[in-house]
Amino acid sequence: MDNIYFFNKYRIPSARADWHDYDGGLYFVTICTKNREHYFGEIDKKGMRLSAIGIYAQDCIQQTPDHHPYADVPLFVVMPNHIHAIVSIDSGKTPHNKRSIESLYGINNGVMTGDEDDVEDIEPQKKGTSTQFATQMQTWLSVVIRMFKASVTRFAKANSIQFGWQARFHDHIIRNNEELNGIAQYIENNVAKWIFDKCR
Repeated sequence: MDNIYFFNKYRIPSARADWHDYDGGLYFVTICTKNREHYFGEIDKKGMRLSAIGIYAQDCIQQTPDHHPYADVPLFVVMPNHIHAIVSIDSGKTPHNKRSIESLYGINNGVMTGDEDDVEDIEPQKKGTSTQFATQMQTWLSVVIRMFKASVTRFAKANSIQFGWQARFHDHIIRNNEELNGIAQYIENNVAKWIFDKCR
């Protein structure tokens, strides 16, 4: 188990009692649009055709390590009304101890609260300002997803694009190589199997 790697880079940690803390490991994440609306584009015989906001969302995902050095997204797919991704959180690169999460953004004067998805007020912190921390219930995975959702929402508002997210997101801890291979195959085949997708 210790020598299993994904993309020759991401080792799957052995399952431990602290898996639930979401502060390190590999995760299968699904993020959906509000009411399953097809904001990100449409699928035709040639594949997924991204809309303007779909292209922006794809770019944001690819830039994840630039904003969160402890996180990476080695595999993902942007679908018409949802996004599937494998997210890697490297606990050895997180800038603070567990549960003391510094964000590059602030919500409601710098405090992230509960599961609210009213993200239009999220703005990057200016250099020189005091450090802003998430609440005790935040985790590194949720910070990454929350900031991604906020960025896409800001883009939509700035470009007068109708858009909305479904509250929260779904995640699954990837515990072994068999699960990882199955999830990777599912993501890679998601566009081709769109006709069978119940979320369509």
